[in-house]
Amino acid sequence: MLHYRHDGGEQEMVRQNGHIIEVKGVHKTYDTGAVKVQALRGVDLSIKKGEMVAIMGPSGCGKTTLLNCLSGLDDINQGEVIVDGNHITQMSERQRTHFRAQSMGFIFQSFNLLPVLNVAENVELPLLLSDVSPKVARQKALGALFMVGLSGQENKRPSELSGGQQQRVAIARALVNEPAIVWGDEPTGNLDTETATEVMRVLRKLNKEKGQTFVLVTHSPDVGADADRIIHMRDGLIASDQHNGTTVPAAH
Repeated sequence: MLHYRHDGGEQEMVRQNGHIIEVKGVHKTYDTGAVKVQALRGVDLSIKKGEMVAIMGPSGCGKTTLLNCLSGLDDINQGEVIVDGNHITQMSERQRTHFRAQSMGFIFQSFNLLPVLNVAENVELPLLLSDVSPKVARQKALGALFMVGLSGQENKRPSELSGGQQQRVAIARALVNEPAIVWGDEPTGNLDTETATEVMRVLRKLNKEKGQTFVLVTHSPDVGADADRIIHMRDGLIASDQHNGTTVPAAH
């Protein structure tokens, strides 16, 4: 993995304390011109390597903004975000894009599959965009499809699959580059209860087998129940941090 560290000791810090994500005093304000919206108002957060974390709270509380800031999809106004020992807030946009391609996977509510491509082509696309050879990309795509239980479906179009199968394809695409962290924004939001349970079973299995860190924004109590930890947000701040059934109010 290529690291953009500004401090050579950061990676050692991650190994020592087990935290793959460190967030310190993060503020994010959206300026529409007419009004300024404080989406994040000084968030501090640490997530351990291999944890499955659910971020919950009412609409507009800052859940998706936090996810976007942690993953480098969005800039912050103040604070620090360290991911896998890398200060992503100090990277250029090009460096962040490269880092995401190498180290992160993304699962969205809307699947975001390309209808003109078959299943295997959808899964291998991130690798091809990262200049992996077509032969290696196809091998890795088939391996990822096997992991999510879709072997034999590689030549089908997304429209030929059920909603649950399409989300499994999206999961395979998110995992095909063997990322350290997988981000999910309402990954079961478009699925019925039974299918959502099936998808979460796949995510949990992969989390345990691969030791990858999962950070999932969700409204679903069932998804929260499957996570190791639930972070509740309110008004741009962490209101509580529920770990192994114990809720601890966030410090203010």
